[in-house]
Amino acid sequence: MPQPSRPYQAVRLSLPASPPAITPGAPAFVPRFDDVPGRVRRRRPPGPYRRLFATPGTRAFTTGTLIARLPMGMFSISAVIMIAGSRGSYALAGAVTATGLAATALVAPWTARLVDRYGQARVAVPATALAVLGSLALLLCVRLDAPDWTLFAAYAATATTPNTGGMSRARWAHLHRGDAAALHTANSFEQAADELCFMLGPVLAAFLCAALFPEAGTLIGAILLLGGVLVFAAQRSTEPPAAPRASASSPLRAPGMPALLVVFLVTGAVFGAMEVVTLAFVDGPAAGAVLALQAGGSCAAGLVYGRVGRSAGLVTTLSAMTVLMCLPLLAAGTGSVLAVAGALLLAGMATAPTMVTGMTTVQRLTPPGQSNEGMTLAVTALLGGIAAGSASGGWVVENMSPATGYAVPVCAAATALAVAGMTKARQP
Repeated sequence: MPQPSRPYQAVRLSLPASPPAITPGAPAFVPRFDDVPGRVRRRRPPGPYRRLFATPGTRAFTTGTLIARLPMGMFSISAVIMIAGSRGSYALAGAVTATGLAATALVAPWTARLVDRYGQARVAVPATALAVLGSLALLLCVRLDAPDWTLFAAYAATATTPNTGGMSRARWAHLHRGDAAALHTANSFEQAADELCFMLGPVLAAFLCAALFPEAGTLIGAILLLGGVLVFAAQRSTEPPAAPRASASSPLRAPGMPALLVVFLVTGAVFGAMEVVTLAFVDGPAAGAVLALQAGGSCAAGLVYGRVGRSAGLVTTLSAMTVLMCLPLLAAGTGSVLAVAGALLLAGMATAPTMVTGMTTVQRLTPPGQSNEGMTLAVTALLGGIAAGSASGGWVVENMSPATGYAVPVCAAATALAVAGMTKARQP
């Protein structure tokens, strides 16, 4: 349908005789892109880690637990340096640290059960104070040349050290219960933090003992542990509520938990054997740097894994670990330290995803109100596996060769995969 005609109106445009001069102080004539009328400015959505730490109080308790976790990688090597330097016996130093590990395996689950019942702040602070007194007693016994048995007694007293990593994971589980993606990111961050602390701790301990005095690593480690736990415990707003109960059954009775702890035990053997075999293969000052590459690869993989919205599954991550653990065995056949270092970097990338998935499974299987105890049982199984793997790897290195020793972590990873696979197959 034709539109009615409208008369055109003449419009006169008046232009300036000369364009205005543009000076540094003159206003801008071109509008900014964001100032265009009707234009909606789009912002990038925050990443998973930014969303994770947007919750009030999370940065504060994370700072505390990182400070408290750093000494976990310092105490053993500090004790070995301190005792071996004073008594001239690495055998005595190794026996003392092994005694402390055994005591921790026995005491830690009970400490975690008390944390669940009475709250993190009420139990963690006095337990840490007792452990710090044990470290200081060890320092004094070495300094004053006390009898050897006092070293065992003093180091055994450090077994009351609370599982700060487990308590931190319990807070994330409390804050993000029902949000599987956020909990996956939190567990990935925690595993990366563990790898970072165990990578920096031995280096810091060795530096302090060499630069200051032999007891410096133990002393500063005790100060960091107590200070970090005090900062962590002071953040009461993020603390999960205590769960007192008249009759408490262990998380060991939860369906699927025993088999999962066996997986953690055998997985620990992978880590223990890999460390001892690498020290024997490199046999020099570069061994620490080579092992740091494995921890660095695991830390980076953990952070990347945390950006994924879901877990890959324990069988899948253990399959990847089994395959990647073959790389150091193949690289050792060439006799090249550089080849082994690169292989360890790649093999370490399977460590964090496996541990993150395993810890997430522990949280899922653990009954409500027992999260600290459940995760401490997993860590205890892991420590037992590390001890067994260290002994197995050392035996193969001594009776065969360091290159052959890399077969031990491969067999351990394959065993963990078989146990996880059989457990999954039996599930309805």
